[in-house]
Amino acid sequence: MGSFARALVLAAIDELWTAVSVTVMPTVVVAELQGLGCPLVDGLYLREDESMRDLLCLPSLHRSDILKWICVSVCPSFKKKLSSLRSTETDAIDREIMEFVQELMLCKPGDLNLIKGQAPPLCQLLFLDQLISLIPSMPAEMASGFSSRTELGVAELVVRNEEFLSELLSSQHLEQLGQLLSPSCSPWTADVRELLHQSTAQCKASRGQSMTKSEDHPGSVEDLLHSTQSLLEDLQKECEFLQVASSPPLSPTALRVAISDLSQLMSTFSQAFNTDFRSYCNRSPPVLSPDTHTFQTVHRLLSGCNQELQAVLQLSDTCGAATQAVQQTLTVRRYWGDGHKHTLAARLEELKKRYSEYLSLCQ
Repeated sequence: MGSFARALVLAAIDELWTAVSVTVMPTVVVAELQGLGCPLVDGLYLREDESMRDLLCLPSLHRSDILKWICVSVCPSFKKKLSSLRSTETDAIDREIMEFVQELMLCKPGDLNLIKGQAPPLCQLLFLDQLISLIPSMPAEMASGFSSRTELGVAELVVRNEEFLSELLSSQHLEQLGQLLSPSCSPWTADVRELLHQSTAQCKASRGQSMTKSEDHPGSVEDLLHSTQSLLEDLQKECEFLQVASSPPLSPTALRVAISDLSQLMSTFSQAFNTDFRSYCNRSPPVLSPDTHTFQTVHRLLSGCNQELQAVLQLSDTCGAATQAVQQTLTVRRYWGDGHKHTLAARLEELKKRYSEYLSLCQ
């Protein structure tokens, strides 16, 4: 009994440790990635442990990118093997990562479930934590080198920017550039254009007056500035569309997570469609029997039989009512003209008897 209780206590402690580890480990792993400057977790506002666990333990393109970044950070030469494979060859990439991790003695041979994110969450979190611990300390600028935006060298970026500017400012594009800077069709509405025209005219008139009288009346210049400022404030209040706050820039990492989720949903739907619904969609429509007149004849005969049965039922009800009325007439005692009540049967017997007596007297 003591050994059994000890086993139960050890099992309960094991389950409690697993639950606590699965709850705490995602936060630790994400914090380590952020501390190493991983660009794939920057811009992700993950506050709940469940969302962090889903990011690290559920199969997705974003999880595979994070795993590739960790492997490249551990061994920069591993990037050459990944660059030789296409991004669509996910199985080949997973096998390369599995072989790399197997060389580090962090997984069993052929354990693709751990690489794809199909293993238990605790095993995945411990695996990621051990793999991250192998990353040498390096500055954040070097850690972000895995991102696609900084793969190009600085010199190559400068050359590309110069080529783009020279092409933009070439003679064949100057006309389009001038139209963009000063469009012929004003984007302002009619009421705003009228206000701008009035303010421009007032500014020109006041500017001419101030140029002639600025030396004699320095206070008028200050009044003109105040009036112009108040006019501009009124225009800004009327143009409400100019006061819309700029939306925060979309994070590339958040966009990548959204695309990864969409890809996972599409693959799940495609698998469900191919396994469950394709056979129903490709099934040919049912062929109607040409002998439909047989069913019409049977339906007509059954309807006639039903009507005949209803008529027989009504006839039996009528016969029963007539029998009941006759029986009531024979058994009910009534007055027959002599001041006494007699039944019909007794009255008929009396008449029969009187008729017999009359016949006997006549003979």
